[in-house]
Amino acid sequence: MALAESTGGSISCPASFCGVVGLTPTYGLVSRWGLIDYANSLDKIGVIGKKVEDTALMLDVIAGQDKKDFTSVRRKGNYSKSLKGDVKGLKIGVPREYFGEGVDKDVSKAVMDAVGKLENLGARIVRVSLPMTKYVVSAYYIIACSEASTNLAKFCGMRYGKEESIVGDYNRYFSKVRGEYFGEEAKRRLLLGTFSRMAGYRDKYYLKAMQVRTKIIQDFKLAFKRCGVLVSPTMPVIAQKFSEIEKLIPVQQYMMDVLTVGPNLAGIPQLSVPCGLVKGMPVGMHILGDHLEERKVLEVGKAVEEL
Repeated sequence: MALAESTGGSISCPASFCGVVGLTPTYGLVSRWGLIDYANSLDKIGVIGKKVEDTALMLDVIAGQDKKDFTSVRRKGNYSKSLKGDVKGLKIGVPREYFGEGVDKDVSKAVMDAVGKLENLGARIVRVSLPMTKYVVSAYYIIACSEASTNLAKFCGMRYGKEESIVGDYNRYFSKVRGEYFGEEAKRRLLLGTFSRMAGYRDKYYLKAMQVRTKIIQDFKLAFKRCGVLVSPTMPVIAQKFSEIEKLIPVQQYMMDVLTVGPNLAGIPQLSVPCGLVKGMPVGMHILGDHLEERKVLEVGKAVEEL
């Protein structure tokens, strides 16, 4: 078992690509004390393990309120107890937007084959819609980068970050340190976030993205009125070769997060469980639950695992 961190899918994505189990809990269920913040309203500590039961056992240990993290909730559950994989009578929602354009057909088929097996175990399949899905990537990157640009400002070579001999004024010193020691992708996100928060753009981008986030949460809440969990592919493709990734421009890479950033913006629990193979590479099924419904998500994950 290993501790892991997710802002927009950084637990589910590697779990899916590596054929292991990744659990991202409800925002606030696990303390973030000690984590270097990227985007405060999105960061979550979770678990990666070989089996669903492993991740549930780890969650037993790490869940609960921490006075050092004011966003943590007073909720302690025995998630690993009596985990049987019983899905009989459970309504499982299949969002049509999560099986559409941009998702590899073989990946979709592998997930739907597993959904069919859950139906054979007594689950009821419900078709649902999450219409705000087309806005999730844009909203996520505006919000995450805006928060990152403030959180990472402290890495300026004074109290935090690499230090150098101070030459010239502070602006020149800070620019030199941050220019030399932040990587290319970190700089790209800092620039995007700073731009989104500038006077004249804050209302147009950041506040608009926050309004979209509220709509995304409403989408999920409406879906969970019709079903107990939602399922989809975790990632739209199988793990790619480095040579393939290098050919993508940043926006194309960001679009790879289209199935994970929505649940992360909503702060709901999510579990990636291996459900099949495509070209010999693992495919993950993403199981989503309503806030603090980890137990239900783990139960479905256990059923998929036993298939």
